[in-house]
Amino acid sequence: MKAAKGASSKTKIVTHVFLLTSLGFFNSGEVLAVNMTIPNTLIRGTVGGEALLSVRYSSFSLDLPVIKWQLQREKSVTVVQSIGTDIIGTLRPEYRDRILVFENGTLLLHNLRFSDEGTYDVEISITDDTFTGDGSITLTVDEPISRPYIHMESSSVLELSENVILNCSHENGTRTTYRWFKGGKLQTNETRFVLSPDQKLLTITRVLMVDDDIYSCAVENPVGNTSSLPIRLTVYKRSSLYIILSTGGIFLLIALVTVCACWTPSKKPRHPPKSRKTFSRLYNRSHRSPINTRDVVLPKVTEHNGINAVTSLYILQQKDPSMDDSSSNSIGSPSELDNPPCYTSGPNYTSSLAQSPGSPTCSIHRYT
Repeated sequence: MKAAKGASSKTKIVTHVFLLTSLGFFNSGEVLAVNMTIPNTLIRGTVGGEALLSVRYSSFSLDLPVIKWQLQREKSVTVVQSIGTDIIGTLRPEYRDRILVFENGTLLLHNLRFSDEGTYDVEISITDDTFTGDGSITLTVDEPISRPYIHMESSSVLELSENVILNCSHENGTRTTYRWFKGGKLQTNETRFVLSPDQKLLTITRVLMVDDDIYSCAVENPVGNTSSLPIRLTVYKRSSLYIILSTGGIFLLIALVTVCACWTPSKKPRHPPKSRKTFSRLYNRSHRSPINTRDVVLPKVTEHNGINAVTSLYILQQKDPSMDDSSSNSIGSPSELDNPPCYTSGPNYTSSLAQSPGSPTCSIHRYT
């Protein structure tokens, strides 16, 4: 019994010594394990650029480390696996010619794409070491911001105008945030200044004269920031009469519409204007038909022996087929040649037709 008890006590002593020795190794840092450090757990990259996922490790073993990088997805995707800097196996098509592994385990990605964004897990193991080093790095990929500009419908407005909107626009950029400045001072949501939820739009709900100032916007994202060129908003003062008319304009409009709806135009017939008396209302005595004005020859006033006289007026008539040549050409008969007729168009010529001594007597015919 004494011998058995002595053996049991010796076993306990050896176990305690082994535990103490192990604890001594842990406390002194001489445990066979890979110690890994990650300087930066968040890396921000740009589309088409590069991203350096930097790690460091330390080990007492002289063997080459086995490095494995994986991208977290619904199912983890192996990006690269290598022994030292020598890549094991074949890379996935989306990573070919874009991967470089350094001796300390750092991973370099070329020609970044939006699909490269995510969290990368790294494991470094050495055969002689008991524990494997591991860690995680998050990579974001963004597009750089192009220079923004402010767009608004008009840079000149009248005082008391409603809802003047300033839009901060740009061509490129992802995950952007916006800030607005008036006269160099940062603007926030106020009574009359309203920012949209993404702060891209600035709305002035009621413009006052104090809003006549210089405005600009700044755009930021994880990879950069830039500001727009300043633009001036000019505010013109309204006259008191204009304000009165504008406030009462709705009532004036209703009154005008009512008057226009009740008014009806007069239906009195319009009398045609009296036509001037012309010589075209001459009628032929024999046929009582109107004579065309193209057939009328006005009398010509000539001076005879110092006295104004009216030459004979001949009215050309259309030939009536029912009449023969002898009857229609009655003007040239000998009886009428002896006593030629005189024609006048009105009473104004009667006084001037005084016969001179020795002039042949003529008969005056008046057409009514």
